[in-house]
Amino acid sequence: MSRFSPPDPELGHRISRRGMLGVAAGATAAALLGAAATPATAATGAASATHGRGRPVLPPGRLGIQLYSLRDKVSTLGFGPVFAELERYGYDEVEFAGYTQGSAGPITLAQLKRLARSHGLNPIGSHVGYYSSDPNAYTFATNLTKVLDDAEALGLKHVGTASGPFRYGSTVDAWKRAAEDFNTYGAAARARGMKFYQHNHSEEFSFATDKPDVRLYDVLLAETDPDLVYLEMDIYWAYVGQFRFSKRPDGTPAPFEPLEYVQRDPDRYPLFHVKDGVSDPSTQHGYRMTDVGDGDIDYQRFISGVTRLRGQRLAHHWQAEHDNPVESFAFARKSSAHLHALREDC
Repeated sequence: MSRFSPPDPELGHRISRRGMLGVAAGATAAALLGAAATPATAATGAASATHGRGRPVLPPGRLGIQLYSLRDKVSTLGFGPVFAELERYGYDEVEFAGYTQGSAGPITLAQLKRLARSHGLNPIGSHVGYYSSDPNAYTFATNLTKVLDDAEALGLKHVGTASGPFRYGSTVDAWKRAAEDFNTYGAAARARGMKFYQHNHSEEFSFATDKPDVRLYDVLLAETDPDLVYLEMDIYWAYVGQFRFSKRPDGTPAPFEPLEYVQRDPDRYPLFHVKDGVSDPSTQHGYRMTDVGDGDIDYQRFISGVTRLRGQRLAHHWQAEHDNPVESFAFARKSSAHLHALREDC
């Protein structure tokens, strides 16, 4: 879909996922649903992961999940059984990465909205492609009105893209052009009462090819209008970016802390992706992705570092995600249990 061939394989994977919901092998619905735990049971099992003794780190009503993590279950069971499980696990919100059910049969946007709400789930956002060489493709660049019509029909407050701003290349001017595109989409979304957002991977934290002392993510922040373009920080990929790009191409130090980006301008980050990784400096990315709570990213520190800012406790939405979980319902259950069990330090 993109003429940009990123050197980072995770970018290629994410760009190719725009349609969501490929067919994946799964167990029967009865087996899957019968194995599920209630939120209370799951939280008890997560007691060993609890940190601190104060109030819950996770704000009430703000735990969501990116449905790409559950694409195998949606394609085999349909949205209804998946939403029922998420309700049992204590989720409040869902973020879409496509509105079809794969092999589970057709569903209209009106039906999808009602189905989510019937299970107490608020559709909070959606990932859509940035651009395509196909003029009929479902992307912001080629089909903006349709993309926003669909988001509006679902009652979404946010609609964005997980594509990197590499449409025109990796120079400073190329990212300024991409920022102009994003400002256009942001203005159109704002006119509908929505916020346009961009979701990062690690490559956004790399350096411009023409100015190797300039971090591309800083160009994106500087050149997009903060009233029109918002960010969904994928915390895992931000820490991968920290591992990969804490030195400039010439080897000079260029350290950064993902949390500090948010703390400097928290209003630009209404959404987050909460995924975890086991530290492994021997790998390209420095981490191996795992279920939330099984890795080394300190979410007690990160979430508290955002929600303790003045006026920010309920200003953000935290979406659990795993690109390729071993068992997607188990991932969703464990992630909710871990995040609900976290407590602030007194």
